[in-house]
Amino acid sequence: MRAVRLHAFGPAENLAYEETGAPVPGPGQVRVTVAAAGVHLVDATQRRGDPNGPYGLPELPVIPGREVAGTVDALGEGTDPRWLGRRVVAHLGRLSTGGGYAELAVVDAARLHEIPDGLDEAQAIAMIGTGRTALGVLGFTELTGDDVVVVTAAAGGIGSLLVQYAKNAGATVVGLAGGPAKVRHVRDLGADVALDYTDPDWARAARTALAGRAATVVFDGVGGDAARDAVGLLGRGGLHLVFGWSSQGVTGDGPGAPEARELAERGITSRPVLGPAMLDRFGGGDVGLRRLEEESLARAAEGEVVPAVQRFPLAAAAEAHRALETRGTVGKVVLIP
Repeated sequence: MRAVRLHAFGPAENLAYEETGAPVPGPGQVRVTVAAAGVHLVDATQRRGDPNGPYGLPELPVIPGREVAGTVDALGEGTDPRWLGRRVVAHLGRLSTGGGYAELAVVDAARLHEIPDGLDEAQAIAMIGTGRTALGVLGFTELTGDDVVVVTAAAGGIGSLLVQYAKNAGATVVGLAGGPAKVRHVRDLGADVALDYTDPDWARAARTALAGRAATVVFDGVGGDAARDAVGLLGRGGLHLVFGWSSQGVTGDGPGAPEARELAERGITSRPVLGPAMLDRFGGGDVGLRRLEEESLARAAEGEVVPAVQRFPLAAAAEAHRALETRGTVGKVVLIP
């Protein structure tokens, strides 16, 4: 089979598209003919060999990829035969060592979800990873029509879903994105105000558009200057939920970021929501994650949200990584074998 393998940490060009042996499912596993594989910033962090990444580094060589969707074509010993021939999607765990960047991948049957009718494999990939995170982030607040929500990376996989969920709740939504094409995408998602955060006057434009209303919630996936200015839109008692690290933080560790003392004086609650905080809120460990995955897939199947997906050929994995690292993508990045 063809797969993308990493033999040495470094730039995106180190992702080699090559021939390798087909995997064989073990007890309790299935093999999936991959129709779509998810790409994540964690993949790029681990590819670079960054020892400060969130989940550590894999042993090399490795086939990256933590999310796969496709059709089950083989079963391991003791695996429920009902899975054979089914369209499935699975998140393979924290480390980018799941083998998703390939034509065939082995998955523990306990991780499988059947793909609902109405979703293609790439959309299912978007909902199993970024979709579950978006729902988890959303669970830290109860949005209503009285809320004014700011989404800092509104054209991304998580951000595009948060825009839709917030609009469904009746909130007024300010979506931020980098560049005209992404701003158009955010506007098409339904954001009431869509602005380019690379414009130094975007915060002033947001205040004008809101006509004196203060933001109540900031969903922050980037940190840094954009998040600092977004937090500046919050009124007293506002909520700042941090779920990403694509820039630097906004609680005193990034350039020009407001200090914790300033946030406290304004009555703003700022908190990270990934990791243990999210797991504890939704039942803990794999149980909580599976609940979020199931609900995320169901909401997309019902048409409540439509995941944004940007597809790259499997052979172009290096290009996909470069685009993701330079914020040149819209929605969830997916490789198609």
